[in-house]
Amino acid sequence: MEEHQASQQISKVFPIKPKLKPKPRTQSQTSESKYWSSFKSHQIPDLISSIASLSFSPVYPHVFAAAHSASLTFYSSQTFSSASSISSFSDVVSSTSFRSDGALIAASDVSGLVQVFDVKTRTPLRRLRSHTRAVRFVKYPLLDKLHLVSGGDDAVVKYWDVAGESVVLDLLGHKDYVRCGDCSPVNGDMFITGSYDHTVKVWDVRVENSKSVMEVNHGKPVEDVIFLPSGGLVATAGGNSVKIWDLIGGGKMVFSMESHNKTVTSICVGRIGKESGEEAMQNRILSVALDGYMKVFDYGKMKVTHSTRFPAPLMSVGFSPDSMTRLIGTSKGIIFAGRRKMKENVETGTGNFWQLTNEAGKPRRPLRPTYFRYFHRGQSEKPSKDDYLVMRPKKVKLGEHDKLLKKFRHKEALVSVLSKKNPANTVAVMEELVARRKLLKSISNMDNEELGLLLMFLQKQSTMPRYSGLLMGLTKKVLELRAEDIGACDALKGHVRNLKRSIDEEIRIQQALQEIEGIISPLLRIAGRR
Repeated sequence: MEEHQASQQISKVFPIKPKLKPKPRTQSQTSESKYWSSFKSHQIPDLISSIASLSFSPVYPHVFAAAHSASLTFYSSQTFSSASSISSFSDVVSSTSFRSDGALIAASDVSGLVQVFDVKTRTPLRRLRSHTRAVRFVKYPLLDKLHLVSGGDDAVVKYWDVAGESVVLDLLGHKDYVRCGDCSPVNGDMFITGSYDHTVKVWDVRVENSKSVMEVNHGKPVEDVIFLPSGGLVATAGGNSVKIWDLIGGGKMVFSMESHNKTVTSICVGRIGKESGEEAMQNRILSVALDGYMKVFDYGKMKVTHSTRFPAPLMSVGFSPDSMTRLIGTSKGIIFAGRRKMKENVETGTGNFWQLTNEAGKPRRPLRPTYFRYFHRGQSEKPSKDDYLVMRPKKVKLGEHDKLLKKFRHKEALVSVLSKKNPANTVAVMEELVARRKLLKSISNMDNEELGLLLMFLQKQSTMPRYSGLLMGLTKKVLELRAEDIGACDALKGHVRNLKRSIDEEIRIQQALQEIEGIISPLLRIAGRR
């Protein structure tokens, strides 16, 4: 009776699994990681050259423009299909910017020309030429439809009257190439520019002497600058770092994010959050670099919250105003586009992109628990998140050693698993026999051939870190219990010699590692002080 009860209790743990097997080091996925992973990836290939600039239209449906080689191509942000293109440039297109109403787009090229196009007809409306060298950025002020800001390799920042095709102001002060700029989201008269002279300058077109009103030093050639949505903070990218500066506080650096391994080439602001009514949207800084990584930086908590690797150096990044589309341009002429996946609304039966219809094309009523047909769903019907799903218990397939253990044939179970040459299962059986206090008795009852199998296993696995805690102690017990049998058999003596050789080699390796650690530790302490 007692043996039957013990059998019932033990049967609950089958099939046995190794307790000493290390668990894989999987990083728990945060809610923010899930958000960024919800962007379904899509590649736009064959654009020939590096993607220098990506910009979204500020009005729905938020088409985006990609600058590549001497062309400017427009794409749908929903389907990523090419809508139209402009190829009337004489040189490589370097930067693009939509006007606040989405009707016009400005584009600059390395010939020194800035052009303004009608987005619908792709007709060139204005040709602005005053830069003596390549123009590297052009920007429409967010609150101004009549002016443009541009900067280039001539180290001059120009403020344009678009209608009159004339320069209103030449802003001097940079001592090297002007590579980037951005306009204030709260003041149409203010903008910032970044240069290879390591400085970022703040300009106000209302100042009469045309000098910068503030300057900060990034410490490296500046590749990109952006205003953060509040208008009081700016982010700068250069070298392998992204730095945040407080303009209201006099240009004080707030934080420096240095998680990239190579030059950061582009940054933009992205918004994260759930649907309206559930959680307020929060702003993030998206940065891409030549190391192939896109980093998401939460500048409220001052930490990197997400990172993604792409198989090419990254040159540009863009994020749609509706927070649904993410774009990354590479140096190999490929755009890695991502469209956010949205769950279907269970209550209304509609999602963001489609809804259920019947054969007549009319919207079909969603299934609800109060409907009769709700209880006549087929087996293939997917459960909703509120359904309680009853699953059939899966039949567990037991191995030979599990069946022998259920019958309390301990020695046979150990010999069976030793002959299969699966170390994880062998250790699992040994752990089970230790719990039953039958391991040493099983070893005592082994014949010489079975003992040889055990010694061979100990020779190969006793020095493995994941198993050594159990097997080293077991090796000592085996030698004590079966010393006479081992001494009387040449084959068993050979196994013991091999076992000793393996342990001696492991000891030599551990001593060498300790010597190396003793050499490196002082060097690491010195490096840490610096």
